[in-house]
Amino acid sequence: VQLVESGGGLVQPGGSLRLSCAASGFAFSRFHMRWHRQAPGKGRELVAQITSTGGSTTYADSVKGRFTISRDNAKNTVYLQMNNLKPEDTAVYYCNAMLAGFPALNYWGQGTLVTVSE
Repeated sequence: VQLVESGGGLVQPGGSLRLSCAASGFAFSRFHMRWHRQAPGKGRELVAQITSTGGSTTYADSVKGRFTISRDNAKNTVYLQMNNLKPEDTAVYYCNAMLAGFPALNYWGQGTLVTVSE
């Protein structure tokens, strides 16, 4: 099982980034997918979730209207489009796959760093 995030980097406030998470080794289309983040010195925060079919999405209040989660089951990839980035969005962003009803089937990527700064 692998989840590999990419797309992080340094961006100025107000800018945009698109994170990708490529999955392999499991039945991606059956799993709900989540993006979490962890800022320096803080706990991990759930940012966005998308159901297995892509039919439903949810967001943390702090990113609503700015971030969009999407997935391409044909490419086994989930995305996080981040617009109007703020310094408080600076964090390591993690991709997470979970199968509803099976708590043991919960996979994580290694994370990608997003830094929002002048």
